[in-house]
Amino acid sequence: MALRAGGPAQVLQQVVLTPFTATGTKLDVLTRPPGLEALSAGAAAWDVVQISGPGVLAACAAGDLEKLDWAAMGGRDRMLAQGATDCGLGAYADAIVLSWDRNKFQGSPTWQDFWDIAKVPGKRGLRRSPRGTLEIALLADGVAPADVYHTLASKDGVERAFRRLDQLSPYVVWWTPGDHDALQMLASGEVLMTSAPSSAVVLANRTGGRSFGVQWNGGLVQADYWAIVKGSANLADAQRFLAFAGDAKVQAALPEAGALGGLAKGANAGLPPELLAVSPTANAGTLFIDDAFWRDNGDKLAQRFDAWLAH
Repeated sequence: MALRAGGPAQVLQQVVLTPFTATGTKLDVLTRPPGLEALSAGAAAWDVVQISGPGVLAACAAGDLEKLDWAAMGGRDRMLAQGATDCGLGAYADAIVLSWDRNKFQGSPTWQDFWDIAKVPGKRGLRRSPRGTLEIALLADGVAPADVYHTLASKDGVERAFRRLDQLSPYVVWWTPGDHDALQMLASGEVLMTSAPSSAVVLANRTGGRSFGVQWNGGLVQADYWAIVKGSANLADAQRFLAFAGDAKVQAALPEAGALGGLAKGANAGLPPELLAVSPTANAGTLFIDDAFWRDNGDKLAQRFDAWLAH
């Protein structure tokens, strides 16, 4: 059975792939992810792929993934609602959180403080993307997490988010993953505080000697998924792999291995406080990014965001 693991591949190797091969099923691990175009072209070199939330929805709708037989994998209700789609089983969760250097700023700032330049002077870092950034703008404007996507679905809500961004625009330094990195900006002092991937922040503290803060309140949780490629010749093995990968005891190892969160119900049960503190699915005040909303609205909001940046 061939499997493609991207993203935090080393963590998934340790937590999921190596333990699964010990059960007797051989896995070929390919670390370079196929694009959706490769799946659409019938590139069945893989039986199972790790895929993003938007990707699993798009590939499922295009017929490039198998609809999951949840009964054969322990039942759909073994997962959190955000960890179960028609074609995807939640592999892990990460989050975009507010982070700051605790050596330079004391306290625990919120998104409202992030926008308050008079109270807390300094540059701010935000990802150069409407996805996540517009949600943060609404949270900073006082919208409750449960109301963010209802608000953003309206024209007035979109305008509200961009008005809030207008207020901060002169002080924003934009980051992109793997390029102008959020934590590089924070470490260099280019920004006082920034949005950033929670796992990257925690690992920088663990292994890089940093003292970066994590504000979970208003954090945006996002899931990656395991999915079975349409027409897999090893369907039974692929289902066994997903059943194993979705086990709460397996996913309970994610916070320690890579500061990631489990999407299986019970994955956080019994974890010590220091691991609960870094799991994106164990902290209150967070909001799951709505992949279906971005599937339906992403293109038009990206055009609006690009036009706003160019203005």
